[in-house]
Amino acid sequence: MIYWDHAATTPPDDEVVSTMAEVMKKHYGNPSALHQYGEEAAKLLKKAREVCAAALEAEPSEIVLTSGATEGNNMAIKGAALQYKSRGKHLITTRTEHPSVYESFRQLEQLGWEVTYVPVDANGRVDVQALADAVRKDTVLVSIMHVNNETGAVQPLMEIGQTVKQRNHRTLFHIDGVQGFGKLEVSLKNWQADLYTLSAHKFNGPRGIGVLYVRQGVELFPLLSGGQQENGHRAGTENVAAAVGMAKAMRLGRERQSEFYRQASLIRNKLLQEIAEIPGTVMNSSREGAPHIMNFSYPGVKPEVIVHALEELGMLVSTKSACSSKLSEPSRVLLEMGKDMSIASSGIRISLGRHHRLEDAERLIDALKTATGKLRPFIERKGTTN
Repeated sequence: MIYWDHAATTPPDDEVVSTMAEVMKKHYGNPSALHQYGEEAAKLLKKAREVCAAALEAEPSEIVLTSGATEGNNMAIKGAALQYKSRGKHLITTRTEHPSVYESFRQLEQLGWEVTYVPVDANGRVDVQALADAVRKDTVLVSIMHVNNETGAVQPLMEIGQTVKQRNHRTLFHIDGVQGFGKLEVSLKNWQADLYTLSAHKFNGPRGIGVLYVRQGVELFPLLSGGQQENGHRAGTENVAAAVGMAKAMRLGRERQSEFYRQASLIRNKLLQEIAEIPGTVMNSSREGAPHIMNFSYPGVKPEVIVHALEELGMLVSTKSACSSKLSEPSRVLLEMGKDMSIASSGIRISLGRHHRLEDAERLIDALKTATGKLRPFIERKGTTN
């Protein structure tokens, strides 16, 4: 089997696994405890926070440990909305965001906040002028993802950050950075980001741990009440082993980024070119996208049929976001990009990891040609019947 679903989750790096195992065995003390074991755990946690901060060129005090991207996005969006509701109750995002962002805004709408959803173009990029026009005096937060998890579309974050701050310097700018870290350059200061979310299992780290960058001076209403861990942003005993594992994964991801970008770009470009030539396929991703995610449709066939056909040929691909893949609705992301229902209902996502090579791509292309070749007569017969 060749695994092509790294946007859903990545295999933890061997160094991460061994480091976590050692910490769990030897340093299981509660980092809030005052005794020796607690102090040892606290030192490890402090070092992990420093490594995470260094990877983002941030301060350790700006790193909040979370259980992952869903919590981090909820904490950033709802925490900011609740903390700064005296400034206004207007928020801005897009309809192409990850469900943990999109559903957070929908929930706030139900609670009385007004949300403006700015459009994206045919390649999934935000209309910056429409965003600029949407920012108001009472706009508390703008949330735009770095890389789209279905198509790989990359947003112009520097331009967006400048636009937001020029229109209203008090408006907070949140970035869902889950699919970008370790693949593309991250520059929180140049982006003028106030909040930035990461999840460790997207860059060969452990599941159940993530980072929310909270710029110094920004306050968030805590969604979890209890102790004063994480400077009062998130109550609960910290997972020291997972934090140490994530820190190692962040350091390795930063070090390997350039090589990953070079190799993944070669593979993605080959896939984009050759899959587009397969009869019946429609490409949904552009060449300007992130190096590790691409999306295509095979209209007339349910996407799960393609997924299982490829699985029988040794290729593991996916449909939409892993959080939404079991839902039968068409892709919200593809519909917002202007795709018709048949295309939006048949999207297939391929996402690369650092171990993929060109020969793997050739095997995937051959498998896809075989699978679609077997299915094509059924589509043609169905069309004739209709």
